[in-house]
Amino acid sequence: MKCVILAGGIGSRFWPYSRKNQPKQLLNIFGEKSMLQITVDRLKKINKISEIYIITRKDLYKSIIKNIKGINARNVIIEPSGKNTAPAIGMMAAYLALKNPDDVMCVFPADHYIVGHQKFQKAIYRAVRVAKKGDNIVTIGIKPNYPSTAYGYIQYEENNQIESKEAFQVKAFAEKPHGKLAERFISSGDFLWNAGMFFWKVNTFLNSMKIHMPELLSEVENIAPKIENGDSFDSLWEFIKPESIDYGLLEKADNIYVVPADFQWNDIGSWKALYHVFNSDRKGNIIRGNGTIMEGKGNLIHSKDKFTAVLGIDNAVVINTGDVTLVVNKDKVENIKKLVHYLNTNNLGELT
Repeated sequence: MKCVILAGGIGSRFWPYSRKNQPKQLLNIFGEKSMLQITVDRLKKINKISEIYIITRKDLYKSIIKNIKGINARNVIIEPSGKNTAPAIGMMAAYLALKNPDDVMCVFPADHYIVGHQKFQKAIYRAVRVAKKGDNIVTIGIKPNYPSTAYGYIQYEENNQIESKEAFQVKAFAEKPHGKLAERFISSGDFLWNAGMFFWKVNTFLNSMKIHMPELLSEVENIAPKIENGDSFDSLWEFIKPESIDYGLLEKADNIYVVPADFQWNDIGSWKALYHVFNSDRKGNIIRGNGTIMEGKGNLIHSKDKFTAVLGIDNAVVINTGDVTLVVNKDKVENIKKLVHYLNTNNLGELT
């Protein structure tokens, strides 16, 4: 079993705390360890550290080598530039195929919040079993406890199960829904949150790429020997088209199965996610760091150094990083990505 951690994201919806050179996965949001270190430590409990790989951007490589304990530098694979998830995952699959094409490859995000290791471990082992026993592509779905509009959903066939109800065939993947649709998903009983974790035998995945993404397969198979030999592949990578693994393969294949799980999970996709993770006061306010809130409810302050005060407003997210102060309605935090784009296109990229 090989574990691959995707750690090349920018985390722009977590701006201004998350920056290009210090993105969300390298931040200590939950205590003294970065989210990436927490992910590595979690996987070390179920796999040997020598079989855990990290794929990341070139400009984050040195920081990861310096700060992530236990990982061998050879197991940190550099992605020359961000191309979304399909090229990164495909490249790693082609590389691992050189070692053992029958091995199970497990893919994990670097920056998810997970509580309940025993339940997590149980779900992982189930997914690996299902992946091993056939030409199955397996994902994990979290049993939803409220109608979230922040997550994608997986609909599964309740009457099409394998391995004694350990997994169900996926009927459809659904994008982040609006409120009413999310409520319908929950009430229907056959939808799970998409946790973005994937499991497959390496050759099973490459065969699916051959059917659904043949051009990308050819490209990553040319890159794999260069990774093995420690050679540069920038010139080959340059011509690869960006694509997500969801659009490129998962939504097209008919051998996708989901393992339902009920460990506590949050993808920490935006500041609003912290309302579901941290304890609030009786008015729903959360203060992380140095600050106070008076005559307001539903507010979040994140201010590590400067004292930040909020008075007489509701549902505000206030982030103070020293060089930048962000004030945004908590229902608009998904639009922070647009703000980051604005800064990058108006000569203010040094702030991102």
